[in-house]
This record gives sequence, structure tokens and C-alpha cells, in this order.
Amino acid sequence: MTTPIGYYPGCSLHGTGRELDQSIRALAEVAGVDLREIKDWNCCGATAAHSLNHDLAVALPYRTLALAEDQGLAEVLAPCAACFSRLKGTAVRLARDPKLAQKMTEITERPYRGTVRILSIIEFINRLLDAGLEAKLTHPLGGLKVAPYYGCLLARGEDIVDDDPEQPSGMERALVAAGCEVVPWNFAVECCGGGLSMSKTEAVLDLSDAILSDAEDAQADAIVTGCPMCHSNLDMRQRTINAAGRGPHDLPVVYLSEILGLAAGIEPERLGLDRHFVDAMRVAERMTERSA
Repeated sequence: MTTPIGYYPGCSLHGTGRELDQSIRALAEVAGVDLREIKDWNCCGATAAHSLNHDLAVALPYRTLALAEDQGLAEVLAPCAACFSRLKGTAVRLARDPKLAQKMTEITERPYRGTVRILSIIEFINRLLDAGLEAKLTHPLGGLKVAPYYGCLLARGEDIVDDDPEQPSGMERALVAAGCEVVPWNFAVECCGGGLSMSKTEAVLDLSDAILSDAEDAQADAIVTGCPMCHSNLDMRQRTINAAGRGPHDLPVVYLSEILGLAAGIEPERLGLDRHFVDAMRVAERMTERSA
């Protein structure tokens, strides 16, 4: 791809989701994609802003979209599922309501013509496959059994996500191309508790335990996600879930970009697999070199 793609890492990818950032950047380099981080981007408001102030919840992503447009970026990748939902959802609302768009221009003192297209991590990776990445997946993962986990925000939203909200399939092509076996399971779109991880921890433990249990019942070797919050709840919370007498669980939770990165022959540490709470380096053991 010769045309640069804007990059919106959001707060998580500079903090708790650093391995998602690492793997996205490494995969883009292999694919020859020019990712350009939006200059002076701000927090999208995530799950908090829209419960407190409607204008703020729209103004925060609006400002980032206006910056991207001003910097000549026609497309923007938002790998975090929450960031994607906030940016894409704002773009949809602005297109539907010219008065809201005018109000945001006044609040932020920045014009926005609505020219930026927002890509999810799933859309981005499938685009890379179309552009030639599939031929570079020279280290397939040897039939690794995976449960693709979309959670709430990568499968839902009218005019935001173009997939079946109950039975999404956007990840499957990439996972199969990486040599994985996709297992059928029941919790692909169930909520993990999201941003309630700190305020309602017991509820998150219950929800995450159910998701992990169903993936294990389906005999998955790993859960694959594209959401930093889902990853945190399912990966980091496994020890707490086990200590509470549930489980026991010992299931790697990996990002879609890490799976594709491994299949492209990128070193596991460069992808951030060594940063996980539950040992994810064992996933890399399934890499095999494809014969010519």
C-alpha cells in the first residue's frame, strides 16, 4: 500500500495494550504499510464520557477526526475496539445530523467535512491480506485451535460494524490464512464486563469465567481478540478467577495482529507475546516454516 493510513492508538495502546500496538506496527512493516500516527490526538472518551456528557462524548472523537482530515489522512486505523466504536459512531452521527456537526465545529473550533473512513483492526488486517500479506504468511500456526472473540464492539452497531451481530465472521479469513483451526463456540459476542473491571470486579469475574469456560469446552488452544479491554479481562483476570475457586483456567488470550504476525515469521517478543499474564509464548511453538 503506497497511500498512508492514519493511526489512532488511543490511550490503551500506549499503556495496558502495548502488545497490540507492537504487533500492529510490526505487521504493518512486513506488509509495507505506511502507518502515520495522528498528530496531537486526544482520548476518544471510551466508555466513560458518553455516560457523563453527550456533547463531550461526541466532541472528543470529533476533534481527532478533524485533525486526521486536516493532516490529509483519508483512512484511520483505530485498533482498540472501544476507540473504533467511538470514532466510527461519531462519524455516523455527524453524517445523520448536520446540526450536531455544526455544534461540534463550534465547540472544538475545528471544521470537519466528514471525509475520514475509520477502520477496525479486523478490516485493516483483511485489507492487508487483499494487498498481498497472505503470500507473506510463511510460518503457519500448524492447526492451532482458536476461538475468535469479538465481544460487544467488534460485532455490533448499526452502520458501524458490517458483520452479523450474532454470528460475526470477520476474523475467520485471517485466522485460517494464518494456519489456525477456528472452533465453533457459543460466547463469541458475549460481554466480558468491559470497563467495569475495577468498579464491578465480581461481575467481570463471572462473565470472563463463563467465556473462558466455553472456549475450553470447545477445546480451543487460545482465544483471539482485537479489544484491549477484553484482553485485559480475559488474560489478566485468570489468576483472580482461579483464586476465587472458579476454573481453573490457563488459556492464552492473544490479539489477532499477534497471530498474523507469528504467521508472517515475526519474532514473538517483537509482537509482545512475552508481555501477557497467561503464558502466550507457547502459541509461538506452533509456528512451522512453509515449504517452498
